[in-house]
Amino acid sequence: MVFCVFLRLAEQYRSVVQDLVMSLQALATNLSKQGITATCYVCDDGQHGSGASFMAELGEQHMVRFLVSDFGISWVESRNGRELVKFEGAEAIQELQRITGNLQRSRSECSSPQLKQG
Repeated sequence: MVFCVFLRLAEQYRSVVQDLVMSLQALATNLSKQGITATCYVCDDGQHGSGASFMAELGEQHMVRFLVSDFGISWVESRNGRELVKFEGAEAIQELQRITGNLQRSRSECSSPQLKQG
């Protein structure tokens, strides 16, 4: 009975990885359309292993990298080639959400018309 729990958890994790891979692909496409340099490379061994490497430039010499695979999830933020911070697991996903939200807000502020006050 305990073994069934582990098998179920492994399948759930694989499902999370697949969801993240699809989300990273969509995010890279959307950021690229907005003029932000972003790439997402996907690997899939055709059986159970899959993953992705997502990278985006947030500014001059400021990059983020998000890796997801059956082996783990990690987030690395660097500036001028030096690692600033690294998160793994749930913290990595939360950081991806935070940065994505910030990018969306900054882009919507830039594209929305400014109201002039008299």
